[in-house]
Amino acid sequence: MDELTGRRVPHSAEAEQAILGAMLFESACVPDVVGHVRTEEFYIETNRQIFETIFSMFSLGQKIDVVTVPEEMKQRGYWKETTQRYLVELMEITPTAANVLEYCAIVRDNALLRNLGSAATEITDLVYGGAAEAQQALELAERKIYALRKDNAAGGLKPMNEVLQDALANISTAASREDYLPGITTGLVDIDDRLMGMQGGDFLLIASRPGMGKTSIALNMAVAAAKSSGKTVAVFSLEMSRVQLVMRLLSSESHINHQQLIQGRLSPEEWNRLAEAAGALSRLDIRIDDNPSMTVAELSAQCRRLDNLGLILVDYLQLMQSAGSGHSWSNESRTQAVSDISRMMKVTAKELDVPLICLSQLSRANEGRQNKRPMLSDLRESGAIEQDADAVIGLYREGYYDENCEDPNAAEAIILKNRRGRTGTVYLRWLAEFTTYVNDDRRHDDEDY
Repeated sequence: MDELTGRRVPHSAEAEQAILGAMLFESACVPDVVGHVRTEEFYIETNRQIFETIFSMFSLGQKIDVVTVPEEMKQRGYWKETTQRYLVELMEITPTAANVLEYCAIVRDNALLRNLGSAATEITDLVYGGAAEAQQALELAERKIYALRKDNAAGGLKPMNEVLQDALANISTAASREDYLPGITTGLVDIDDRLMGMQGGDFLLIASRPGMGKTSIALNMAVAAAKSSGKTVAVFSLEMSRVQLVMRLLSSESHINHQQLIQGRLSPEEWNRLAEAAGALSRLDIRIDDNPSMTVAELSAQCRRLDNLGLILVDYLQLMQSAGSGHSWSNESRTQAVSDISRMMKVTAKELDVPLICLSQLSRANEGRQNKRPMLSDLRESGAIEQDADAVIGLYREGYYDENCEDPNAAEAIILKNRRGRTGTVYLRWLAEFTTYVNDDRRHDDEDY
């Protein structure tokens, strides 16, 4: 009971006790329980301490029963005169563990209601405190509610034993996959091998000179992600229209020359391929926004409303409006603006726990070098982009600079930065007529940068 308001704080002592009793009575159910409920979701302090103790013992592979748990609680300073009797009572009131997951759902629901009440109070204090503008208050409110929907408390120190639950769940998920790829596939095997797939919270930057095909390779990745994960892919195009993007996807998917597709000069067989490609794409959950004045705050707000989000694609960073201001580039330092946007992109990826692919222009610095392959220092406008990105891929094609070269379709994806593994070059093929990149048979270059 909330003594100040007279309102009952949402919780179920019976469900909490039933969960603990089941874990003590039948330790085989512990792995299931720790995957469905967390320590902080127990409202009664004694119950929270017992669950924390059992989870720690489970993590260390220790035997869990009515004898070992009390000993561990003594070590942790949780022991009281009434503890032994309480543990026995827990086992007596829970004769079976058959319904333990239902009890977990009750505890989680009550914890969600408590957190929702706390968030509502914070939002109300913000509104009536007059410390924030309307748009700022709305952004904060959406962030708090989204954090609850994702069951991910925003900020705050979290004990190691609670973080272990997430880490063990990630390992278990990875072990269950046949390909052992921790993240979402890019559709390009050698890039997947270097990045270990695109993982939640990743800020992946693809950079090149204009016309090198960075939009095309990003769309390839978006389609591959949508196909493999079955999740929603959100595409924000600040340069090209929705129809232009879909035309590229149709060309790539159907293997019909892009120019012929635009002109509508198709053979009967190509019309059939086009229909098949359109059908395949229509089954994917890809959402496209082509607002040229998009801000990161607006992007984040839209993505929070998607229930099954798997990937975000932004084309491209230098066209994004300044973080939350809606002002044009002329009203502020361009370098500082790009730095702010880059940082907010990383924050968005982390908050939503999805990979975010952002395209970026390279400066003309490489044009003056004999070796025109991109370098990190070529990133246009701001070195902050390099700091914020988890991985940076620079695209290079000799045929871009010399149409008469030996192999104009040869392409390189140069991993310039990779927080999760090695850098170096992987080889791809550029199919200009279909505006697409595909895997190449050559091995990747193991030279690190």
